[in-house]
Amino acid sequence: MPASFRVRRLLTIALAALAVPAVVVAAVAATGSTGASKTTRAAPDLAAIGTFAVATTTLSVEVPGLAPGDNRLPTTVWYPLVKPASVRGRDSLGPSPLLVFSEGFGVPVSSYSALIEDWASAGFVVAGPTYPHTSPSTATTLDRGDLVHHPADLHAVIEAVLGESRTPGSVLYGRVEGSGIGLVGQSDGGDVSLAVADDSCCRYAGVSAVAILSGAEYAGFGGRYFAPGTPPGPPLLVVQGQEDTINPPVCSVELYDAAAPPKYYLDLLDGTHLGPYTEPTAARKVVAAVTTAFFEATLGAVRGPPEKKLEEKMAERGDVPGVAQLTTSQSAPPASGTCPTAP
Repeated sequence: MPASFRVRRLLTIALAALAVPAVVVAAVAATGSTGASKTTRAAPDLAAIGTFAVATTTLSVEVPGLAPGDNRLPTTVWYPLVKPASVRGRDSLGPSPLLVFSEGFGVPVSSYSALIEDWASAGFVVAGPTYPHTSPSTATTLDRGDLVHHPADLHAVIEAVLGESRTPGSVLYGRVEGSGIGLVGQSDGGDVSLAVADDSCCRYAGVSAVAILSGAEYAGFGGRYFAPGTPPGPPLLVVQGQEDTINPPVCSVELYDAAAPPKYYLDLLDGTHLGPYTEPTAARKVVAAVTTAFFEATLGAVRGPPEKKLEEKMAERGDVPGVAQLTTSQSAPPASGTCPTAP
């Protein structure tokens, strides 16, 4: 793999040192929270993301054919609860759409837990795998070259969670709706999610929607993105910060412009690479609201008739003066340069 592919978006040693270590929590109820803003700008006046209590469980997902140490993916699964328990003591609201979240390089999944809990509180089951050589909280060494294996890892996680939902006695039994799957990833995790949704190398047929948070096309996977003559990809939401110096905005612009509708571009006006997804800011509140509206509409998670059309709801949540701007145009707001990892 060319050296330029290996060096893009490597987080600094200082950032990796500040990352919150992963904490394994099994079946403990918790409510989603967006936290208090650390900025002087007031957070947008948005309704709470969801009303369900949230619990977690853990899985160890096996990926056949890999070396010991690389063939097991620790995976935390967040799922919504009905509280108090409904008739006959069941706490489940029935099968829920599945989101699989892929983390950025050098950042543990736990760093994104507040955003993930927002999605689960809105009625989604959310699986967050830790890929080998990706998280500083695991025994494997950090090695971005292992990224080429992660689309196959993501396939394995989808199948494992769906399998748990079909297994009597599993905590997840009956909780996951298998007909619609959403992918969401940040940074390198966005690259992986995009490949599994829209690259001929790695597509998973069951994906019904994908959200790319500061991600890009990645030539190292091979294949072809948005290839003519292939079935259209799923609805796409691209989120990008204008002040991101690790994933240049042009990477998000290029992939958005290449995709066919329906597609949406959320421009975070002063967003950095990681902050809008891990820190309690106005931008994260907007990201949580817009991604939730997107997945509710595309995966059918809304309980009862939606009161507004998707584009109207997303614009209402995504057009926040001084914070974010949503577009549904064929082209995203222009950005200079070229994406260093794109084919």
